[in-house]
Amino acid sequence: MDLIRLVNVKKTYKTGVTAIQDLNLSIKKGEFVFIIGSTGCGKSTLIKMLYREEKPTSGQIVVGGVDVGKLRNGKVYKIRRKIGVVFQDYKLLPKSTVYENVAFALEIFGIPKEEIHSKVVKVLELVGLKHKIKSYPAQLSGGEQQRVAIARAIVNGPKLLICDEPTGNLDPSTSMEIMKVLEEINKLGTTIIMVTHSIDIVKEMNKRVIVLDSGRLLKDYEEGTYR
Repeated sequence: MDLIRLVNVKKTYKTGVTAIQDLNLSIKKGEFVFIIGSTGCGKSTLIKMLYREEKPTSGQIVVGGVDVGKLRNGKVYKIRRKIGVVFQDYKLLPKSTVYENVAFALEIFGIPKEEIHSKVVKVLELVGLKHKIKSYPAQLSGGEQQRVAIARAIVNGPKLLICDEPTGNLDPSTSMEIMKVLEEINKLGTTIIMVTHSIDIVKEMNKRVIVLDSGRLLKDYEEGTYR
């Protein structure tokens, strides 16, 4: 079953630049998909439209049965609750502990403290950071900080995890550790879409690969066929 469906999607910015054009795409529940392409090919615009940071100029984007392009601004939070997002630069709160950083993602939805505690401990265990629960971001390595960011993104149990260059600031071996964490999350049923410049990671992971060029779909490689 499709979790995401794009039909004839186009995005033109007010500057006149068309970032995405004639894009048709579907992604099934539970897939792990890489999006690659040269700088300026439309990767970031595409994922921003999925979590409604940007709206399409025309066409339809359906995520989890919701036409996100038609969502009124006041209703965007409904789709955001179902989507986790991980960025290149972690975006952690520097004066909050690992626990507090992850718990914050639940507190904003008014979830009871006992439930928050069990969920936070569970995801920190999943990303291998339970022993750092009281540490602050400055006491962590780059890879550990990214694990915290991943834990924060999945603590709500999102159906979709969007990763925008999550290994961009990390060395190759730490990058592969992060990829193993993402693969574990994917095995638990979360659909993952990851934008990356690292062809080494793409080849190593052997997943479905979507190649964009000038805002268009250039190639869609089925799982295990990208070389």
